[in-house]
Amino acid sequence: MFAKTLDGLRGAGADKILGGGKVRSTRFLTAADGMGFALSDVRLESGLEQDLWYKNHWEANYVVSGTGHVEETGTGRTWPLEAGVIYTVGPKDRHRVVAETDVHIISIFDPPITGNEAHDADGAYAPSGPVPPGRDAMFVKTLGELRATGKEMVVAGGSARTVRILLQDDGLGFSLSDVNLTAGNRNTLWYKNHWEANYILDGRGEVTDLTTGESWAMAPGMVYCVGPDDRHSMSAETDLHLISVFCPALKGDEVHDADGTLAPSGPVPPGPAAA
Repeated sequence: MFAKTLDGLRGAGADKILGGGKVRSTRFLTAADGMGFALSDVRLESGLEQDLWYKNHWEANYVVSGTGHVEETGTGRTWPLEAGVIYTVGPKDRHRVVAETDVHIISIFDPPITGNEAHDADGAYAPSGPVPPGRDAMFVKTLGELRATGKEMVVAGGSARTVRILLQDDGLGFSLSDVNLTAGNRNTLWYKNHWEANYILDGRGEVTDLTTGESWAMAPGMVYCVGPDDRHSMSAETDLHLISVFCPALKGDEVHDADGTLAPSGPVPPGPAAA
């Protein structure tokens, strides 16, 4: 397992300035990490209007904060951007992103980007691998709607609540969940059949590799990644809110077994050692 922090990556020059200087993208996970997806922390400056067309990728965007809208430019259909909105775009989806205020987004790409890409004249990135099937067109989900329809689950031996937002049926090659732990909760987990990345949005805690004894502080702007060899524990010092990305993608009905494992759901990526 391994961990990265927003401050550490920015200090190491992992930022890309895009969108005419109004987009700051910090690339946490890239193709080199071997996770099966890429993950970036993206900050949009108020007033941004950017036309994009990811001809060679699927991208999911989890809005952490801020307001704006995304428009499907072929039809004029629009969706609001606000906390808890997840919008997903693919090879058919010319779209425009407008930031009315500063907007914070977590962006996940499959196939994973290399980390050095810049948008071309169409707002696309160069090909970086086989493109997942995805859906017929861009789509949007919201945490509020999913919770209202009973999609929140209690998992990990009762230690966490999760809303599984994107699933295997969405065809993106990864799944995305919103996870909350209340202060004082602790669990032991071992994802023998998956790689998982966790981005901490709010709260504090600790995650420990139970094989090596190494521990990392969990705090906003930290990502920790675990795979088939990584039996680990996590504890919440305060209420914790995080985003969890799994590859292969979860079907959505999985529950943890006695080892803290989820059932197999597809081929397991190689992880960083073999990437």
